[in-house]
Amino acid sequence: MNAAMEWLRLIGDGVLHALAQPFYYIALLLIALIYIRGTAMERRLFHVRLHAWPLLLVRTIVAGLVAGVILSGLSILIGASLTTEAALWLWGTAGVLALIRVRYLCFAYAAGVLGLLQWLNLFIQLEGRSDWLGDMAASLAAIDIPAVLLLVALLHGAEALLVRRQGSKFATPLFMEGKRGKLIGAYRMQGYWAVPLLLLVPTSEGGVQLPWTPLLPWLSGDSAGTGTLGWSFAAVPMVIGFTEWTRSQLPEHKARHAAKSLLWYSIAVVLLALAAAWLPALLPVAAFGALVLHELLIWLSNRKETEATPIFVHDERGLMVLGVVPGTPAALMGLQSGEMLHKVNGMRVRTKEQLYDALHRNSAFCKLEVLNRDGQQRFVQRARYAGEHHQLGVILAPDDHAEYYAEPSPGSLFELFLRGRAANRRESAYSASQAGAAAMEQAAALALPAGSGDLPKGTVDEVAVLLAGEEPGEEITILKGEQLEPRTPSRRSRHK
Repeated sequence: MNAAMEWLRLIGDGVLHALAQPFYYIALLLIALIYIRGTAMERRLFHVRLHAWPLLLVRTIVAGLVAGVILSGLSILIGASLTTEAALWLWGTAGVLALIRVRYLCFAYAAGVLGLLQWLNLFIQLEGRSDWLGDMAASLAAIDIPAVLLLVALLHGAEALLVRRQGSKFATPLFMEGKRGKLIGAYRMQGYWAVPLLLLVPTSEGGVQLPWTPLLPWLSGDSAGTGTLGWSFAAVPMVIGFTEWTRSQLPEHKARHAAKSLLWYSIAVVLLALAAAWLPALLPVAAFGALVLHELLIWLSNRKETEATPIFVHDERGLMVLGVVPGTPAALMGLQSGEMLHKVNGMRVRTKEQLYDALHRNSAFCKLEVLNRDGQQRFVQRARYAGEHHQLGVILAPDDHAEYYAEPSPGSLFELFLRGRAANRRESAYSASQAGAAAMEQAAALALPAGSGDLPKGTVDEVAVLLAGEEPGEEITILKGEQLEPRTPSRRSRHK
């Protein structure tokens, strides 16, 4: 009974210590900034928000807490111990690496770098110095690198499960440059989780005795694993996350493949950590392997995407659906990314302009002929109401008129904090939009007096005029000198 109460007391102290540490809240702040930036990119590309960043953050917090409870239990069973100084080294190294790339905010890189630094310190022998450099070298030499690597393996195992279950929920459609500069549709999946852990800390006085022998101390032959010393608990907040992009697979398929790769990586690092604990001479091999294998996963994924044929592009069958805005008619009709709009209100559509014309055929109802992801034909229909999205909430794959595009890889923390824009502007498309605005100004002479019902006759010297009252981006080509016939404005134009 007394032993159980002591365990509960130590666990309670560890939880309170975790809540008092700033690292967990710093991690949540960084994750929130990443999600806010993703929402800003969605608004820039599509003029609408597809994800609510507070909801993503809540999902991240809940999943991270659940993962923390499970991983804490596993780490206690196998004896993966970590001191406060080791946690500070991990966080400091990860923070420095994140200044280069946000995706380096991963403890696989930090653990690998620390393992190599500890190995190099064996040859430099800085511990004998009496200054701060000697103190840092002594602190670095005291880190249990095999335990850190084993902890990294457990974290990536949890990450594999989270990516499998939640990875596609973090998918954001985007426009990116393909080969020869042509814009194509793609998806970026970027998810991070803050995981608070309770880890064992050996102590020479106080603490509790474990009724079993932890695995790592047993492999290393450390007497601390025999129960002669007591154990306490330390709260260590950790961060796990992934960044993937795909232009050749659906997000859910990409998430499954990424989860499988992460699981294999986790198993490999477990073996490396156990080997380093059993034979310390293998420490640099284990540390280097953790680094190289992680980079190899990313390189193989990027190479596969670069060489594969993009699927989010328009073709002769129709318009490719890249995404669907939640709560819109398209979402209510069950449209999905990867499907093709073949006919709208009986009219075949190959361009956005044709889609607008087809929708204007019937302002109160729409019937869509859709080719699903397997190429099978299906029909959906729905009534239309005033104020609904002009494209039914469908986000189409980009065409040559797209004004912005996104980079496939994230930037550094400097860019995350200081960079003002979330997407790059295409100069050619921007020039075209400026030309369209100039044409609007020159066509203002044709505007009617207030209350007039018909457009007057006249000539237009411009090649193309963007008519007020039509859908944004719709161009009406008028040859020079052609007569502009009277036309009654549409009901939509009158309401404007």
